[in-house]
Amino acid sequence: MAAEGTKYTLEQLQAGRMRGACCEHILSLDAIHRIELFNKLAFERLQRKNNDILEIHRSAGENWNQTFHILLFRVVGGTSNREAFDRTVAEGRVTYHTLMRENSSVESLEALLLGTSGLLELYAEDDYIRRLRKEFDHLRAKYDIVPMTIDEWQLTRIYPHNHPTLRLVQLAACLRDNMLTMQSATSCRKRSDVYRLFAGRASTYWAERFMPTANKMTITRRIGQFKSDLLGINLVAQIIFAYGNYLQSDTLIDNAIALLEDIPAEDNRYINLWNSLERITHSAYDSQALIQLSTEYCLKRGCEECPLATALTRL
Repeated sequence: MAAEGTKYTLEQLQAGRMRGACCEHILSLDAIHRIELFNKLAFERLQRKNNDILEIHRSAGENWNQTFHILLFRVVGGTSNREAFDRTVAEGRVTYHTLMRENSSVESLEALLLGTSGLLELYAEDDYIRRLRKEFDHLRAKYDIVPMTIDEWQLTRIYPHNHPTLRLVQLAACLRDNMLTMQSATSCRKRSDVYRLFAGRASTYWAERFMPTANKMTITRRIGQFKSDLLGINLVAQIIFAYGNYLQSDTLIDNAIALLEDIPAEDNRYINLWNSLERITHSAYDSQALIQLSTEYCLKRGCEECPLATALTRL
């Protein structure tokens, strides 16, 4: 009878795969079993991302500052321009140490980032652009930088607030005076700490001119709460967890989990599906667990290995 019950449960899960039907099964779990399920899935996802970060750490010469630097640009880049942001901080371009040496001036940081990325070439010359180009010529020779080209960037069909120029000048403002470092990131405990971490404001010049082909269009000069939350989830909490594992520090690991629990649940197609019957996500910790369930089990037809199936057959 137990075998028949397990078979029936698996058939039900497979029939409802990625249609929200499994939400009913999660709702059928009592509080203890649901917490156990979410804990298992959330730690699986944290561990998978931990392994990815360790790969970056090895490629960065086991330097945690450079590891954070690479991951920062990757996450800020979003989906459309992730690879281009990666290339901006690739070897021979803008390293962590280069940014730290030039971070006394926002103008120098803007010249370094926009010049290296090739995005400076988008803009018609005026007094400010002329100064940035002159400064980049100096920095290019100083650090032997090979700049990127415009065609390496996705510049169409993106939201204005995700335009790479705007993101780079926002980062320049955050990087000024050592504000955005591995140490400051691993000190975050709450959602509000992450928001303060990205408090730098782009200059009024760029807030009005970041879209080179449009009329003046003023936009929020700092990274907004929505993007800050994504950075908290996909950058700050992950680097704290990975660093905690590396140091075997339970305190840092607990801090990473506490941070995810303090950030609201994500709002995306996976989470909307799981919440279709009743809201079951209350924090980013919950939503990360369900993204793990969706991407590593549902999409891969892994119902037999699914922790939800295991939880249901134990009831």
